[in-house]
Amino acid sequence: MRLNRRNLLRYSAIAGASLALPSALRAQDGNPLTEIFGNGRVLRDTDQTLNTDAAQSLIATNEPILSFDTVYNLQLAISQYEPFVANGGWEEIPQEAYKLVVGNSSPAVIALKRRLIGGGDMPWAENINDTFDAQTDAGVRIFQARHGLIINGQIDEPTWYAMNVPAQQRLQQLYLNYTRVQGMAANLNPRYVVVNIPAATIEAVNDGMVEQRHTAVVGRVERATPIMASKISQINFNPYWHVPKSLVRQDLTKYMQENPNYLTEQNIFIYDGAGNKVDPQTINWAGITDEQVNYMYRQEPGAANSMGHCKINFYNPYDCYLHDTPSKALFGENARFHSSGCVRVEGVNQLVNWLLRDNGDWDQSKVDMTFESLQRLDVECQARVPIHTTYITAWANRQGTVSFRDDVYKFDEQGKVTFNETANG
Repeated sequence: MRLNRRNLLRYSAIAGASLALPSALRAQDGNPLTEIFGNGRVLRDTDQTLNTDAAQSLIATNEPILSFDTVYNLQLAISQYEPFVANGGWEEIPQEAYKLVVGNSSPAVIALKRRLIGGGDMPWAENINDTFDAQTDAGVRIFQARHGLIINGQIDEPTWYAMNVPAQQRLQQLYLNYTRVQGMAANLNPRYVVVNIPAATIEAVNDGMVEQRHTAVVGRVERATPIMASKISQINFNPYWHVPKSLVRQDLTKYMQENPNYLTEQNIFIYDGAGNKVDPQTINWAGITDEQVNYMYRQEPGAANSMGHCKINFYNPYDCYLHDTPSKALFGENARFHSSGCVRVEGVNQLVNWLLRDNGDWDQSKVDMTFESLQRLDVECQARVPIHTTYITAWANRQGTVSFRDDVYKFDEQGKVTFNETANG
């Protein structure tokens, strides 16, 4: 819900009242000329790029997701959601709304507009017609921005499902995350990095302001990214990738069964305990064996390396780290839960520059040149910047925008508000 401190309580009252509005007030009478010419005019009158920019501006503020300010903002959101939920919340939208876009006319648009008004994404209107107009397009894009969805103005599957989450469930998310953020905010340094797992985003924060924000890819459900608090210690430029034994068991054996040339194509070499190279064709890949797992598998630096151009290290017992990736397309997805626990970072070169700014002789140009050179280089971070991997599924900023994310690891469902973080001294 995009909260307006003056108007949201008014929305909470009218949303319940609107359920009983007679159809004559809910929908304007159809006009044959509108039916013939209206859709084209609606499309011409809708600046979809402007609507997207406006939606993004509501969430792209410099306020951290994890901060004392967020505690206050969540408290305010709770105080405004409670009477709204008590009054009945918003209504569901029907399946007929699926795939609606600007210019469409359908009775389901009426329910869609009522849902957007109830959620604060569209202003109150006395009369609601069945045309998906420019204002509806703007409201849908605001809704998508607040829920971390691809902003396309279409009622696609992720948008339809998110719109049908009950207001009571959203209020419960606010309660849980208020307690989570309140507990973590007391332990924050002036400068820190936050990986918010449900949002699959990273924030680089300094003195209460987000100086960089990055899209991320985090662990899938069965290989979850752990909740941790540590300190970033080292940057590995153009690193080797040593394949973890768990991935040899779970993935690599299967890939070799499907394609005997997989290791060669991926520039991965096998070494025995004495450091000698082993020919992959001499290994039996028919099933998972101790023989396979006991070798060391190393991928050379290069374009295909799973670490991309860098690895960002911090102490933890999970062999978890931030890194670049050659699989850039995944950053454009709604649900970015694909990794085996580590965190892939879009625009990682900028984050590396931010982390090395206390090293004196590093700037963005030097970072980029080192990436491109493929030179193997390890650089200790002079500033041991704290890093927090967190689980925040609801937050709010000071301009009244409340954001929600899916409970991917089911911690909300379990009612978890504290986590056993791994700390680095």
